[in-house]
Amino acid sequence: MTLKKKSADNDWGNSQLGLPVRAGSALVVEGECLSVLGRLGDGVVNLIYVDPPFNTGKEQVRRTLQVEQIEDSDERSSTQVGFGGKHYQTREVSRLAYGDSFDDYAAFLRPRLEQARRVLADNGALFVHLDAREAHYVKVMLDEIFGRESFINEIIWAYDYGGRSKSRWSAKHDTILFYAKNPKDYTFNYEAIDRVPYMAPSLVGEEKAKRGKTPTDVWWQTIVPTNSKEKTGYPTQKPLAILERIVKVHSNAGELVLDFFAGSGTTGLAAAQNGRRCILVDENPEAVAVIERRFEDAGVACKKVV
Repeated sequence: MTLKKKSADNDWGNSQLGLPVRAGSALVVEGECLSVLGRLGDGVVNLIYVDPPFNTGKEQVRRTLQVEQIEDSDERSSTQVGFGGKHYQTREVSRLAYGDSFDDYAAFLRPRLEQARRVLADNGALFVHLDAREAHYVKVMLDEIFGRESFINEIIWAYDYGGRSKSRWSAKHDTILFYAKNPKDYTFNYEAIDRVPYMAPSLVGEEKAKRGKTPTDVWWQTIVPTNSKEKTGYPTQKPLAILERIVKVHSNAGELVLDFFAGSGTTGLAAAQNGRRCILVDENPEAVAVIERRFEDAGVACKKVV
């Protein structure tokens, strides 16, 4: 198997979107992803990562709260008493949410994944991020769309945060399915892989321990901490480190990265900050607003279209 060296033709400026993207910048499309995918030409995208709704059966919500001191005695009946007898009130500053319940999840996702295969370059790759609810069903679906031979990896993202169940083993991992359009020719930049510490460094010697090892198909990475500068307030935000690993290893500088369930825009930020071009798609205006603010704060060129 030859692991990709050549680059696909990424001149998608003549597509129906009509707007070329410079390396290190992003095109953000506010719209329904199936419709937007139909506006892209065949084989123009080098890498696709998507984090679709997980079909949890509930609304995904992230609230941002602010605590403020209350001086007016007339308002104190609904407040909490804190240090020094002072009164405080908690108010909701922002609320980001999206529905996550589908009567027929496969019927929702299949046409979008079929379009994903169409827009991928011949040496392109697809990463689909799921959890245990739907991962096995989507794996069978992707085998049908891409062919079983195009399945390369089941990557497990393992984290350790949050509550513990007393009735089952606590669920602390997600699944990322990795498919190559052509399993004999795809991008895998081995030298770009970040290294991680050995679990038993004394067994490998000082030199190897200092260099670290390449990760396996189990990726240990914390979720985005609540007090992190990375935190956007968007529900289900994924860590930048996860997306940077995928972008660096599975695409090359100047190539085009696509995420059509963009959410907080982590894929686009990872792509833009590493010299790739990117298209982000989300139909939620609140998500698009988060992306625009996030990119502005990071100093990344970003253009929105509808």
